Amino acid sequence: MIGFVTVGTNDMDRAAAFYDALFATIGAKRLSDNERFKAWGMAPGTPRVAVVNPHDGNAATAGNGTMVALAMESREQVEAMHAKALALGAADEGAVGLRGETFYAGYFRDLDGNKFVAFKVG
Repeated sequence: MIGFVTVGTNDMDRAAAFYDALFATIGAKRLSDNERFKAWGMAPGTPRVAVVNPHDGNAATAGNGTMVALAMESREQVEAMHAKALALGAADEGAVGLRGETFYAGYFRDLDGNKFVAFKVG
């Protein structure tokens, strides 16, 4: 159902470098690229995560209560994604581990404060 999600940035070059390195950990690559919008995904036609400069010209802010959930194929990918995000300067919002019986996840905030979770169910 989800085609793409966007998060705002105030520094497109910094955000692009962060996401290029972060999403490389799961084999995703930049699929869309222009001055105001860059998006990463696994292949054309699959869901994407994008960074944008806000259309209204105001500063980008992280949405309170907004979170982007990134589905991983394995617990090892959850661990790698979370570790890479922190190594790239992201803030830890919750260490990797089980939440409940089957939800394995690690939470982080990107360089602009946007909240993400890398997760695997099962």
